[in-house]
Amino acid sequence: MVKTGKIFEVERVEMENVLKKLKDFKIEKEIEGIKIKNEVKDLTLKEDLKGIFCQDKIIEIYQHGEVKKVVKTFEIPFIFSPYNKKIFLIIMERKRIANNIANQLSKIIFMEIGKITECNIAPNKFREFHEKNKEDTKVIFFDQVDIPNIEKLSLYGNQLENTNLYNEYLKHGEIWYIVLKVGKMVIGITRNCVVTLFSKEEKNFIEYIKKNIFPLIE
Repeated sequence: MVKTGKIFEVERVEMENVLKKLKDFKIEKEIEGIKIKNEVKDLTLKEDLKGIFCQDKIIEIYQHGEVKKVVKTFEIPFIFSPYNKKIFLIIMERKRIANNIANQLSKIIFMEIGKITECNIAPNKFREFHEKNKEDTKVIFFDQVDIPNIEKLSLYGNQLENTNLYNEYLKHGEIWYIVLKVGKMVIGITRNCVVTLFSKEEKNFIEYIKKNIFPLIE
């Protein structure tokens, strides 16, 4: 099953304060007569602060000739992780949902949005990262392409580092996305710090992000 996470940077704050703000968070409201709630649960603080953001949504299902509205609870894991003088937040969801939850967490902790912000990897650092791992890279996408009517270029295969096209594409664009094999894991990484796990092996996924992706972030 594919797992996706997105990395954010958090304005400097003590982890104990984050724990204090999050541990009692629960909001309940009623929409069209249906009660829904958002809450944070399963908080643990060791080196990292881990928890689950629970978010109710009303969905429609077809049942015996009728469309009924029911509440579905989505549980999204998150991790606040100190790194050097920074704090990063990993939210284990797709980009749009992760962005929404990052804003909600910012409001809970700091009373306003904008204190948890998106991360980016500089194109030159991303290229260096790929070229250090080029034998393991299986897919490369390029963006910022200067060829008219071409928005993205891509390369697929097991010998990408040996192709003339790779050097040619670098003249016309920047590396935006790579997929590489790391041990038993297959991982996709974008320059805006969306990291996707395509393989079943996942026990080292978060540690890989902390060890290899955090140092790349500007």
